[in-house]
Amino acid sequence: MASLSDISRHAGVSIATCSRVLNGSAHPVSEATRSRVLKAAEELGYAPSALARALVTRSSRIIGVIVGDIVDPYFAEIARGVEAVAAELGYLTMVCSAELGSEAELGHLRQLRDYHAAGIVFAGSGRAGDPVAAELAVAVADARTRGAVVVALAQRDFEAPTILFDNEAAAHDITTYVRGLGHERITFVEGPAGLHTSAQRLAGFTRAGGTDAIAGGFAYEDGVRAAEALLARDTLPDAVVAANDEAAIGLLVRLRDAGVDVPGQVAVTGIDDTRPAHFVGLTTVTVPLHEMGRRAAQAVLEQHAEDVVLPHALRVRSTT
Repeated sequence: MASLSDISRHAGVSIATCSRVLNGSAHPVSEATRSRVLKAAEELGYAPSALARALVTRSSRIIGVIVGDIVDPYFAEIARGVEAVAAELGYLTMVCSAELGSEAELGHLRQLRDYHAAGIVFAGSGRAGDPVAAELAVAVADARTRGAVVVALAQRDFEAPTILFDNEAAAHDITTYVRGLGHERITFVEGPAGLHTSAQRLAGFTRAGGTDAIAGGFAYEDGVRAAEALLARDTLPDAVVAANDEAAIGLLVRLRDAGVDVPGQVAVTGIDDTRPAHFVGLTTVTVPLHEMGRRAAQAVLEQHAEDVVLPHALRVRSTT
């Protein structure tokens, strides 16, 4: 492939001038010279470095999506939404997994800032009492000052536009539905302790009249452990509302392995309507994960974002 020096010799200009033209520098260059350089580049089949262009223009065609777990179906659907919009306009979607929490998020944010990412999407929830929250808030503000569009898809403890759905209302609605089926003894399997999303979903369950909640999490294994805790009780609940689909599926499988009839003896529901929920016929709440991702990407491309709350919907299947 032709180099900058090849192009500069062919066009009869300096390497510096050649670089300014090909990398989009704001430094003044005459139209005649610009045309000569571009023609030489085309004739020699030159492809400019995207990284070099980013260093000159202080902006790249990268949208970073920082997720809690790269294999979690919840985050995968969000990333698919971002990619669907970004790819159409030649932007690269870079998915960064932050399983270790906000410290990992902070590291990814700084890397994306150094790459001059056009946008940074925080897909995961914040956490109460997070010791890194203040430092992360400063880093987010710095990234925004440098021109990056930052969007949060859940409640966070930093200043940025949000594109989300109402977690509390989603949990309230699924609990109200279950109560409407005549179930009185309803247990809620909580999400990860301290997570804002977990607190919101528990609040929705409580607002709908629920009183029995047990420790859980958002992983399949958390649902299995919750099922074992329920099986150890003298009496099973009439229904279980899990804080998300992954936990609900783990609970469902463990109950059925133990010979419990679902939904005959115990109804089971989740929240999110991720793809695995379809495979097991899980009653859940459909939340707009793909659309959240799409709108986040659109906000980056338009360099403008506003707070948005998107609707959710009950999805009744065979577990209730």
